[in-house]
Amino acid sequence: MTQDQPSRLDRIEAILADIATQQAGNTQAIAQLAENTDRVLARSAILDDVLLELRENSEQHQREFEQHQRNFEEHQRTTNAALQSLEAILLQLIRRGS
Repeated sequence: MTQDQPSRLDRIEAILADIATQQAGNTQAIAQLAENTDRVLARSAILDDVLLELRENSEQHQREFEQHQRNFEEHQRTTNAALQSLEAILLQLIRRGS
């Protein structure tokens, strides 16, 4: 073995140093991934809550709209009935006046 050529032990130490460096990078990447995952899951939970509230509000608005529609139809029926009664009274008055 020549002086310029690294020994087998030196090569193993260099490989182990590279592995340690890679392991440190992997550990940092995993920690960052875990942090990002936590952040995404927290946002997802918030969005799920917002979506649920929007769905409940939408259903409530739909029920209120349907009730208003029923009320309108009832008012329309009573108004039409009142107009028909007034028309009948008016016709009677016209006939009596003739």
